[in-house]
Amino acid sequence: MIRLSGIYAVLLLFFYQPLKAQTPDFSKVPGSIVAHSPASSGLYIGSPSICVLKNGDYLASHDLFGPQSKEFVSPVSKIYSSSDKGKSWKEISTINGQFWSKLFVHRGGLYFMGTSKHHGNVIIRKSEDNGVTWTEPSNGESGLLLAGEYHCAPMSFIEHNGRLWRAMEDAMGTVKKWGKRYGAFMMSIPLEADPMKAANWTSSNVLPYDSTMLNGHFGAWIEGNAVVDPQGQVWDVLRVDDRSTLREKAAFVKISDDGKTASFDRNRGFIDFPGGSKKFTIRYDPKSKRYWSLVNYIPDAVKATHTGKNPASIRNTQALFSSKDLINWDFHKIVLEHPDVVNHGFQYVDFMFDKKDIIFLSRTAYDDGLGGAHNNHDANFLTFHRIKNFRK
Repeated sequence: MIRLSGIYAVLLLFFYQPLKAQTPDFSKVPGSIVAHSPASSGLYIGSPSICVLKNGDYLASHDLFGPQSKEFVSPVSKIYSSSDKGKSWKEISTINGQFWSKLFVHRGGLYFMGTSKHHGNVIIRKSEDNGVTWTEPSNGESGLLLAGEYHCAPMSFIEHNGRLWRAMEDAMGTVKKWGKRYGAFMMSIPLEADPMKAANWTSSNVLPYDSTMLNGHFGAWIEGNAVVDPQGQVWDVLRVDDRSTLREKAAFVKISDDGKTASFDRNRGFIDFPGGSKKFTIRYDPKSKRYWSLVNYIPDAVKATHTGKNPASIRNTQALFSSKDLINWDFHKIVLEHPDVVNHGFQYVDFMFDKKDIIFLSRTAYDDGLGGAHNNHDANFLTFHRIKNFRK
């Protein structure tokens, strides 16, 4: 009996230790946690999006991707609300059939625009109750804008020259592989027109993937930003995949004033841009008269130890940059950082100016006491952050 009780004690200790190690621990996660999805679920957090309602409340959204998701059939997006400036959040809505989508307020209306699934139709929904319920995009009169295979991310909308602009990607290239299938184009609509009606939108021509660009190192252009330069020219500024170098870049696609023509100068259109191999957002601040961006910056010390690595896989640092002309970018500060490159990441940041501050959401891969993230790409958290007095 003594021997058996000893065995039971050893077995109890053996089984207790793994159980103790799997206790959730979010104490080290930076920022305010909006949502968490453990790696064991096979559901990873993607597509952070943020907006501010007329009443001052914040709204946040994300979708779910990964092996246990329905991203290729009927993906799930979730909406969260904060009434205390991002300190705490509550889930208010779950939407089926919405992916890669951006929340935005336009002419007093709240909208959610993206695709119907991974490489799905371009759709837009509207909410009349601050994000609790949403319309269904069943046809061209109710939010089904383009039928086919499309790609995007939660990219910003801009107003310029009487129109609302938004960059997109066609995913119907002849080679159905990541990168090769994507073509860049721009969508726009008159400011007073109803965004829910497909006929009101104008799409430019599509510029397809061209393997000969960048001396054969061009891998893709995706997740474009609609931006207006200091001369009033509209550009689609895209993330560029070039795995031959850690010197990252962006592509500047020129858009005509009427939104119908997209053109690219392959000799002058690629511009050095920090973090350009990952998704980034550019916004113009009229008070500072500068363009601002939060990017997956690769510090020199990291470059020195990761020579030959795909720059798109390095996502452990977020830094604030600004520019007067969209060409020359100034480093200001690192806002999020972790020394581990493999299992930690802050990515797909969506940000807004909120008076003197910048508020932003991050798709964050971080320790959670449950084994952490699957990897730096497959995030287990959506986190909210604030940069105070960013102009200083």
